[in-house]
Amino acid sequence: MSAWNDFAGQHGVGDVLNGRVVKVLPFGALVEVEGVNGLLRDGAVWPARPQLAPAEGSTIPVRIESMDADNQRVSLVPAG
Repeated sequence: MSAWNDFAGQHGVGDVLNGRVVKVLPFGALVEVEGVNGLLRDGAVWPARPQLAPAEGSTIPVRIESMDADNQRVSLVPAG
């Protein structure tokens, strides 16, 4: 079974998880949660306020905003 299938079988929209920031991008960040990379879409404010961007390698709480099983994509938002 793949990491995606394991993840999708155990989690759903609204779940809060801890994820590791893999890469910070101008439009968000890639965050690894339980072997699956998700996109944290909060980058709209980061260019103007870079202090709000998470540090690469840090662990942060995220909430699953949506899951696209067909394309194996997870959209995340900051939890809290």
